[in-house]
Amino acid sequence: MTTSPEAVFEDRDDAAAQLAELLSGSVLPEPVVLGLPRGGVPVAAVIARRLGAPLDVIVVRKLGVPWQPEVAMGAIGEAGVRILDDRLVHSLRIPASEVAAVEERERAVLDARVQMLRRGHALRPLGGRTALIVDDGIATGATAQAACLVARSLGAGTVVVAAPVGAPDAASRITAADSVVCVRQPAGFVAVGQYYRRFDEVADDEVTAALAGGAAAGDDA
Repeated sequence: MTTSPEAVFEDRDDAAAQLAELLSGSVLPEPVVLGLPRGGVPVAAVIARRLGAPLDVIVVRKLGVPWQPEVAMGAIGEAGVRILDDRLVHSLRIPASEVAAVEERERAVLDARVQMLRRGHALRPLGGRTALIVDDGIATGATAQAACLVARSLGAGTVVVAAPVGAPDAASRITAADSVVCVRQPAGFVAVGQYYRRFDEVADDEVTAALAGGAAAGDDA
């Protein structure tokens, strides 16, 4: 795990540039850069350009605690991937019916987003390649873990998770990754957005534009 303690980011472009610099010294055989929508895709697009690698997405959705949805009790992803924090669910006494309701709602959102972003195309082949999964930050690690499991199910040879900022224990939370790379992992980590001076919401059309821009590199890689 690589860290740089002094990083503070102006915006996602600045964060992506710093992350790309950190990754430039890494050995990543045949990488495919996979952004996590929405906020991870603009960061991933910069990384893909720097590496001369194809760009794609892995669509995942957090399963939030019913009465506190920003807290992840699990995540779902493409290819039927599902992870659940059984310890948290048990400690909060969340009924199975409420877990199922959250999952059903988020699965519908995930399926719709897959259709919108892929427009009928399958995820780029990962067999034997390095899946470089990129987000704009790692908090609980639930969505990154789900994305790693999707990449593994599609045959990725190596799975690396990269983000500008992450919780100090990000690697221990993302057990399905071979490695986790962050520019900064502050001891007082609370939320991803606090390390960005501008942390605007990323619109769907920005995601699709970034993916379209990465298509040429992907065709040649």
